[in-house]
Amino acid sequence: CSQSLTPATIAQWARMKGLGVVGTGDFTHPEWLAELEQHLVEDGSGLLALAPADADDVAARTPPSCRGDVRFLLTTEISTIYKAGDKTRKVHHVIVVRDFASARRFNETLGRLGNLASDGRPILGVDSKKILEIPLGVGGGAYLIPAHIWTPWFSLLGHKSGFDSLEECFGDLAPEVFAVETGLSSDPLMNRRLSALDRLTLVSNSDAHSPAKLARECTAFR
Repeated sequence: CSQSLTPATIAQWARMKGLGVVGTGDFTHPEWLAELEQHLVEDGSGLLALAPADADDVAARTPPSCRGDVRFLLTTEISTIYKAGDKTRKVHHVIVVRDFASARRFNETLGRLGNLASDGRPILGVDSKKILEIPLGVGGGAYLIPAHIWTPWFSLLGHKSGFDSLEECFGDLAPEVFAVETGLSSDPLMNRRLSALDRLTLVSNSDAHSPAKLARECTAFR
């Protein structure tokens, strides 16, 4: 990722793009989590705000027309590569937690399955159902969203290394998945042609690796 991805710079670009909520990404990495804890404060709603000193600095560097309120959501992405049904599966997952305590509990459990410090997006040889069990176990409303589900490689329904259904991927825990990410490989209308997704909320994210790429796709909430 870009070295300019700091909490303050993310907030500045989120304001310029008109975003009200932005994901932190990579809370599984110990150094990034420490930086997030230094620069963000919990507001009690499951979202986080910039610390006052950082917020004042961002406001001073942002045009007056772009000084909207920005909140952060603690998110991370996990890559899994494993064998299932005599085929190598490669699936990415987005994890969301509501506070730093939940993030630390999640990391403690996930850290038993692989090295979290080697990459911002850890790559683990663990099946998707096992990954889903972890947010369900940490409490506090943590959840999993299958990432960019139609990308040919590294996605739930990708034709190169994915599955044909949520049930095939997550087994009896499939009902615990209530949303999927369309990603840059599809759009909501394309996804709505598949009746198996009818019960699911569709979200769309920018998958930004630099702050200027924020909001190339985004989700509108009512």
